[in-house]
Amino acid sequence: MSTFIGKYEAKADVKGRIFIPSNYRKLLPNDEKERVVMRKDAENDCLIIYPEHVWNEMVGDFKSKLDEWNPTDQLLLMQFVSDADWLDIDSQGRILISRKNLQLIGIENAEVLFVGMLDKFAVWSKSRYEQNKLSSTDFAALLKERMMKKPLAPKGE
Repeated sequence: MSTFIGKYEAKADVKGRIFIPSNYRKLLPNDEKERVVMRKDAENDCLIIYPEHVWNEMVGDFKSKLDEWNPTDQLLLMQFVSDADWLDIDSQGRILISRKNLQLIGIENAEVLFVGMLDKFAVWSKSRYEQNKLSSTDFAALLKERMMKKPLAPKGE
């Protein structure tokens, strides 16, 4: 499986159109090069862009963890899915992000940063990404902590 890695700077035009980096467009499956799914991240001030098959797998996994008869679970699923949008990729490789969504993530001066997340990628305001990213020391400490975690033993052992 190809993965979205790295960071790429871009600019949003006055209409909110942004070129998806060509390195990312090339990684989209052939039958998924015309649209993607976008959702505002629940925790961070960024938009997450999903190839369609990744979105479908994630939503299927999420739905399997919910009780369809539980009203809270129903609302959680509805809100999660209703906050997502289909984005068409035009013939030039651009997506159109609404002014509302650009404002939600703090894009005021049109400077955008695409950040790879392996099977998906994020769209950030360049300045907010710089403000929110971990310091080198915190990154190193967390990386070491997570990489040294032992996998959970299977149940029954």
